[in-house]
Amino acid sequence: MIDFSLEGKTALITGASRGIGEAAAKTLAAHGAHCILVSRKAESLEKVAEQIRKDNGEATVLACHMGHMDQIKALFEEVKTRFKGLDILINNAATNPFFGMMVDADEGIWDKTFDVNLKGPFFMIKNAAALMASSGGGAIVNVSSVNGLRPAMFQGIYSISKTALISMTQAFAKELASSNIRVNALLPGITETKFAKAIIDNKDIYKFAIQQVPMGRHARPDEMSGAMLYLVSDASSYTTGSCIVCDGGYLA
Repeated sequence: MIDFSLEGKTALITGASRGIGEAAAKTLAAHGAHCILVSRKAESLEKVAEQIRKDNGEATVLACHMGHMDQIKALFEEVKTRFKGLDILINNAATNPFFGMMVDADEGIWDKTFDVNLKGPFFMIKNAAALMASSGGGAIVNVSSVNGLRPAMFQGIYSISKTALISMTQAFAKELASSNIRVNALLPGITETKFAKAIIDNKDIYKFAIQQVPMGRHARPDEMSGAMLYLVSDASSYTTGSCIVCDGGYLA
């Protein structure tokens, strides 16, 4: 029997206030996980937590900025104190502060993108791995992007950070396998999120982008949840270092 149950497991999801993170949190909670919802501001998470509880799920709200290492350290101190351990980590939080030619970007844009999209996930995994190893293992999912395999025009720096996140996924997968910790990546295509708004709301750019997608449309955030559930459940017990692409055929 394929087992997608997450009963008794604790899952931490970053960027859980909306989009893919919100959809993932609701799906994991519906399958039995106690979800720790993380975002920069706790108040932005309360609506998601209330909905999970309304549906008889369990959710806890904690604030943390992925670009601030002191906040990540404090986050895991609280998780360790309140929950004793951690079974699942989803590194979903990301930023894309610049839409334009890379040659026009300044150092601040580079630093902000890489602090949140790469440095943050690295130290989230570093801290999570210690908790997971002490309790027998766990599952980690890094939300990268199809841009990590095929850089998108006007999203060069973001694309580079997502390529690096794929490499980091594979490196950690090899390093943590002996501790029974699996590390995989999800690569969404165009999905209706805050980040994709600049594309979806611009008719000309959207028309060009969607012509490259065989399914002829962009994705809903909840269409990423099935792949996420697979990667964190025992259904994928022999899967690590992999990238699951959910892009409507864009990379085909």
